[in-house]
Amino acid sequence: MAVNFQNIRIVLVQTSHPGNIGSAARAMKNMCLENLYLVAPKYFPDPSGKSKAMAAGADDILAKAQIFETLDDALAGCAYVVGASARLRSIPWPVIDPRECVLQLTDIAQTDQVALVFGREDRGLTNEELERCNALVHIPGNSDYMSLNISAAVQVLAYEIHMLSYLQGDKPDRLVEFYDHPRATADEVEGLYDHFESALTTMGFHDPDNPRQLMRRIRRLFNRVGLDKMELNILRGILTAAEKGKGIKSNKA
Repeated sequence: MAVNFQNIRIVLVQTSHPGNIGSAARAMKNMCLENLYLVAPKYFPDPSGKSKAMAAGADDILAKAQIFETLDDALAGCAYVVGASARLRSIPWPVIDPRECVLQLTDIAQTDQVALVFGREDRGLTNEELERCNALVHIPGNSDYMSLNISAAVQVLAYEIHMLSYLQGDKPDRLVEFYDHPRATADEVEGLYDHFESALTTMGFHDPDNPRQLMRRIRRLFNRVGLDKMELNILRGILTAAEKGKGIKSNKA
């Protein structure tokens, strides 16, 4: 089964150096990826010409790169999102290596849009941005010197995608078969989290002034599971009923 490259997005968040955008485009074109999404880049379009120079002929990738104000906008329509991160978190998030990442991405990309998200050159992705990811991918390297350029990280993961296509073009589905409805998109799941927060606040279970880590743990739970549209609609129906006080029966004799 060939990889559906058209359903794979490379998302760069707030890139500050235009040369890194060009280098990322070059890495993508080498590995047959075409969809470059830029979130609030500091310099793009780039009048200095640095991005074009570093693209080294991948001008077509730059020409059709899409620019968005927010990460949520760039992820709209995506059913599966992986964020690149070298950081450990206070609450553990699902972390996969590049090869497992690519297996999952390409399976889901057979039928749905997916995204690989890369953060800023100096500080990566924020906690809030990482929470929009189903999983994090960690590229193993020298533990005493973890300083991988953003375009190099794009190259590593793009290479793994291409090699899977090259070596295992006839591999069977592993994840798609478990879904009997289309997977929920990133923007639909964000709507669910907003609904959870408002419903739990209404019911007195969540205190916005003392949130602890409730919503972060709820995000981790459902990002790890991966919801389809029917499951998401069921959950929103339950929340709506709970908000209205419907269907609640006492267990007391």
